[in-house]
Amino acid sequence: MYKLLLVDDEPEVTEGLMMEIDWESCGFSEVKTAGNGKEAMELVEKMEPDVLITDISMPYMNGLELADWVKKMYPITRVVILTGHDEFEYAKQAINLQVENYLLKPFSGSQLTETVLQVKRRMDEERAMRNNVELLQEHYRMTLPIVREKFLSSLITRHQSLSSIREKAGKYGMELEGEGYVVSVISVLHSDKPEEETDPHHAVSSIKDLDLKLFSITNIASEIWTRHKLGKVFIHQDQVVLFTVSPTGNQEEVMEATQDALKEILQSIDRYLKLPVMIGVGTFTRDIPSLKYSYNAAEVALDYRRILGINQIICIDDMEDRMQEKLVFDEWKEQNLVRSIKVGTEQELSDVIDELFEDITRVQAPVPVHNFEHYLLEMVTSIIKLSKMIDDGTDPIFASGILDQYQKLNTLNETKAWFADLCGKVRSRIASRRQHSYKHIVEEAVQFTKSRFSDHELSIAVVCAHLHISTGYFSSLFKKEVKMTYGAYLLQLRMESAKEYLRTTELKTFEIADKVGFADPNYFSLCFKKYAGVSAKEYRSGLSEPSK
Repeated sequence: MYKLLLVDDEPEVTEGLMMEIDWESCGFSEVKTAGNGKEAMELVEKMEPDVLITDISMPYMNGLELADWVKKMYPITRVVILTGHDEFEYAKQAINLQVENYLLKPFSGSQLTETVLQVKRRMDEERAMRNNVELLQEHYRMTLPIVREKFLSSLITRHQSLSSIREKAGKYGMELEGEGYVVSVISVLHSDKPEEETDPHHAVSSIKDLDLKLFSITNIASEIWTRHKLGKVFIHQDQVVLFTVSPTGNQEEVMEATQDALKEILQSIDRYLKLPVMIGVGTFTRDIPSLKYSYNAAEVALDYRRILGINQIICIDDMEDRMQEKLVFDEWKEQNLVRSIKVGTEQELSDVIDELFEDITRVQAPVPVHNFEHYLLEMVTSIIKLSKMIDDGTDPIFASGILDQYQKLNTLNETKAWFADLCGKVRSRIASRRQHSYKHIVEEAVQFTKSRFSDHELSIAVVCAHLHISTGYFSSLFKKEVKMTYGAYLLQLRMESAKEYLRTTELKTFEIADKVGFADPNYFSLCFKKYAGVSAKEYRSGLSEPSK
């Protein structure tokens, strides 16, 4: 069932339609009415209707202005325009606003019913399509190769937890479990300039489409890699990337198997494609999250082509001294730690800290002890930087000298417990400051509104411009803190002020309307009666009666 809002400034028309149409049988469980655009805005904020039916010609705010506002604030709401003006300009504006239908007055209840049913059928179709499990499964099956390739690319571009990698690998049906890993990269020497001479027997070498060249290389590499049972092959950023996933943790065996398969791939590319390529081989690693380090090393290996030339397999271990497995607190780890402190849950923060200290226990000797010290100090420094960024370094958490505390720690478990406590305190501090910031924004908005509510032009857009924040963010924040929408708050403020004027002054109604921010006295009277239950005149008269 759906929700509908009908907006028309002719009460007799609205009442007639409400009685004539069986809204529930049309699929609408909640139907409300409004007599003008401004009243409709308040109702839209409260009920968030699925369908808005609005007349164009209305006081205070016309239907097209209302439709424009609704499409900006509630873009999935369907809009039907009612108008007695059969003019092209109106129709053109309605089309620009992406309205569902355009119904000319006068119209019958049956015509409106049919229009409403058409809108409902379209919403039903869209809902059914989104909820069609078979269709979703088929779409997922068709896009799965792309999803898998993006997942593989993510393993070499950003840090992820081992649990997350395993979960996604299982979900996508990819076997990545092993005891040893290596990343290799095939880069093709490509130019968009036309070749002076082409070999008719090797059409691929003359192709100017790099994607087609990479696809051809991938076909050859995948066939050989699969036959050798080595792992995964995919395209990433104009290169072919190969994962070696080995059941053995013997580094020499893994590197030998990788290079044997790469030699076959290089020979096949030369024989069948005649493409100039370079192959870089990264470092050996024992876990999946470290694949990106192996990939970075393979990229560095490719740089040595300037010395060794093309059509070569360049292993980084042959070019640089990389006997020691690196323990690095890189930007990915820092970003993940900072994110979990700023916006993560307690469990997410705990998981991140577990991963950081698992890296320490994973990397064994002969890594020098100062490497561990540097790693831990970089972790602590990232927390100090975060605190300084949000609190100018005045956070009392650090008053006692954080580095002095660190120096007194003796064991890794002791260090982990201390670091976790430090992160937890900073997280709590940030949450407290954020809540204070929320309250400050709302308090400033309330003070601004109280000082400006007599201004006819005051609106949520004006307030947000003053606060330098978006209307969407402010709306949700204000509603959460004040328990009502900003529009309802502004109306309440104006109505209570109007009551005060009626109680304490002899000002005429139109004068009071102007003082509380209404440019149109008639609209003020309409709003006051709806708010107070009586007209302004009746309210003032009631005050003078003894019983009151």
